[in-house]
Amino acid sequence: MPLNAITPAFENSLRACLPEASFRDPNAYVEEPRGRIKGEVGLAIAPQTTEQVATTIRLAGEAGIAVVPYGGGTGLVLGQVRAQGHAPLILSLERMNAIRATYPSENVLIAEAGAILADVQSAALAADRLFPLSLASEGSCRIGGNLATNAGGLNVLRYGNARDLCLGIEAVLPDGTIWNGLKRLRKDNTGYDLRNLLIGSEGTLGVITAAALRLFARPAQNGTALFVVPDPQAALDLLSLAQGQIGEGISAFEILSQEGYNFLSQTCPDTRQPFDNAPQWSVLIGLGLSAQQSTEAAFEALFEAALDAGLATDGTIAQSEAQAQNLWKLRETIPEANKRIGAIASHDIALPLSTIPEFIARAGERLAVLGDMRINCFGHLGDGNLHYNVFPAMGKKREDYADLRVPISRLVHDLTDEYDGSVSAEHGIGRLKVDDLARYGDPSKLAAMRAIKTALDPKGIMNPGAILPEIGQ
Repeated sequence: MPLNAITPAFENSLRACLPEASFRDPNAYVEEPRGRIKGEVGLAIAPQTTEQVATTIRLAGEAGIAVVPYGGGTGLVLGQVRAQGHAPLILSLERMNAIRATYPSENVLIAEAGAILADVQSAALAADRLFPLSLASEGSCRIGGNLATNAGGLNVLRYGNARDLCLGIEAVLPDGTIWNGLKRLRKDNTGYDLRNLLIGSEGTLGVITAAALRLFARPAQNGTALFVVPDPQAALDLLSLAQGQIGEGISAFEILSQEGYNFLSQTCPDTRQPFDNAPQWSVLIGLGLSAQQSTEAAFEALFEAALDAGLATDGTIAQSEAQAQNLWKLRETIPEANKRIGAIASHDIALPLSTIPEFIARAGERLAVLGDMRINCFGHLGDGNLHYNVFPAMGKKREDYADLRVPISRLVHDLTDEYDGSVSAEHGIGRLKVDDLARYGDPSKLAAMRAIKTALDPKGIMNPGAILPEIGQ
């Protein structure tokens, strides 16, 4: 069914039902972080209650108007902007930002979808608990968007993705009905799992308005260390060694390449680096242990064993919270350094752990055939998620590689598929990777997804063009 343009009559119908404070300047919602495209300027609404969201969706459905849900605007795959078709109604959750309740004895917190991730973390801390989802954009991204994209981040190795941190959700479905699914249960086998259907659906099946989130006991001791390793295989073997010695105390295990250090030196010189000479490969490890354990002793024992096994050649263990923050700032600033350098093509991929060293070697060899380029390969080695980004050679600009952007991504994604990996690990599909999903996705899965979309959103109003091609496009 073709979607319609926003008309004065439609806007008047919204203004008759919503307070004036709900209306926003739509120009503030058409940019996206990487500057790939600019969305169409339509109408922007920021409801303050679930009932107002429901009213908005119902009226949009009756008028056949496209609705693009908007969280913090930090998504990297164009899920929050629409540049084709009639300008959409942008539905921002920014005013629905309350922490509705905290249940420390249950390890549960209920937050509205517009709550900023850092505020959810702070609310958990105030209850002497931990909400472990941690992203570079946590100061601006919102929990509804985190769930809509099934965000990952630094602590997936221990605590899982956003999906694993959610017990129940409240959502507005495409017909404007409210699903009251905010149960705080660990077990609920009552039919189809609508919660996990909506989580990761990127606003194409409805709008998440609140969530019951899992909290955890705060580790009594936290530790951070950076180990220099000979190569990716050694990093992987070090992970296995660390898991054998420390077990579930490992919260994060990040791999960093020399190019990342180089980019930081070039673009963010104020970022403190722990080594005079940037190592070819290194791993950043985060631990969270009980009061009876010592993170420093655990790291010292791990480094000694790694040194004996030839898995590490150097390292530094943070001796204070300030030193730990400096090490994590190193990792978290790399995406900003990448942005300043200007990538030809960026890839958010997942691979079976044992295939990662071979993938890195083969991808580099294949890309070298296309020309002189720099590769910054880094990311969440502990859960198999690499950010494999390709940059111009020194002295060149990404515009010089305009004809190679698509072939580079095809090469990286084809190789990822050869290793039975995923071309979207934690960023989602959005509009940027719709063709990739069609190329690499299982046909049966794609058919089932289309059937689900049609059943729940027969008019196709919810974030059209995200994940699946828009009908008629």
